[in-house]
Amino acid sequence: MNAPVFATLGCRLNAYETEAMKALAAQAGLQNAVVVNTCAVTAEAVRKARQEIRRLRRENPEAPIIVTGCAAQTEPETFAAMPEVTRVIGNHAKMQAKTWTALAPDMIGQTERVQVDNIMSVEETAGHLIDGFGTRARVYVQVQNGCDHRCTFCIIPYGRGKSRSVPAGVVVEQIKRLVGRGYNEVVLTGVDLTSWGADLPAAPRLGDLVRRILRLVPDLQRLRISSIDSIEADPALMEALATESRLMPHLHLSLQAGDDLILKRMKRRHLREDAIAFCAEARRLRPDIVFGADIIAGFPTETEAMFENSLNLIEDCGLTWLHVFPYSPRKGTPAARMPQVPGPEIRDRAARLRAAGQSRELGYLKAQIGARHPVLMESPQIGRTEHFAEVAFERPQPVGQVVAATIHGVEGGRLRA
Repeated sequence: MNAPVFATLGCRLNAYETEAMKALAAQAGLQNAVVVNTCAVTAEAVRKARQEIRRLRRENPEAPIIVTGCAAQTEPETFAAMPEVTRVIGNHAKMQAKTWTALAPDMIGQTERVQVDNIMSVEETAGHLIDGFGTRARVYVQVQNGCDHRCTFCIIPYGRGKSRSVPAGVVVEQIKRLVGRGYNEVVLTGVDLTSWGADLPAAPRLGDLVRRILRLVPDLQRLRISSIDSIEADPALMEALATESRLMPHLHLSLQAGDDLILKRMKRRHLREDAIAFCAEARRLRPDIVFGADIIAGFPTETEAMFENSLNLIEDCGLTWLHVFPYSPRKGTPAARMPQVPGPEIRDRAARLRAAGQSRELGYLKAQIGARHPVLMESPQIGRTEHFAEVAFERPQPVGQVVAATIHGVEGGRLRA
């Protein structure tokens, strides 16, 4: 009998949930199965999920294949129609012990082939306690799930449900446990992280959670925040950024565009000047901070002039790490019904955004030559700085430890130390 094979596509939250599923499957005694945790953020993500399922079937011709995650939640019929797929399980069911207990004894015939509930009816997110990610480096901790906003391009609320928070006490206990097991960096993750706390008693904010973690877990060396919506950053979070050296000076921003009319058509809650002002204020509070950002190329109705506003936002906000998404319509979203930009123009704009991003990234990396950085080792010769720059070492270092490094060069998108 062999342990299940798990494949994870998409975001950090999916990576976290895969670890929780591994524990649930092990407790249930599941063997000889393949579990695919899918992403639905773009049409391309769904295509890649189908491609991955076919590949895994070739590699595991006899094993039942269980498909779960956001794409399984939003398009269960797509995966149920695939001959390779044995079970389709929704995002809520995948985190339930009873789901895995029912699967374990006999994959065929004992449970419904499609187990996908109404995700909008889910009211809570459990703080699943996991022991790590198979490495001794950073670890992700889920503090929030779901989203109450309805950006016109986004299918994710229909895959994740309403925004719901893990109570602060549960989060702190999990981080204490992970730090006790030797982890030196924790990343807080969620679907809409800055909405954390709105559904909890007294409606605390993300900054309150960050300060509580740093106060109650003094042995935690590094705390990192994943993607945030800058317009929802609260005063306590900004104060923590300014005063807490253990909170990493790196924020990934959900910006999506740099043109006000496109932002309104996306139903975003910020305008161009809001993004620029946030970056300026964060840099005033933490002068060495670096920003990453998501930007969509070729959103419906985007003209060349509108695109130029997004392109210029890279410089105006001082972005360093860029995630570029060529727009692709998601069935069931309002943007899919808007006038579309031709595919070749979308690809050209995405390429121009990536080129500008790569230029900014290279400039940042070159500016680090001669600097000294604490680096968290992810493997014997690769680690990351507090600003999330990747560093390659000439000699092996202890994995999971934070080591001091002097940067002496840049090669292949990495710092050399």
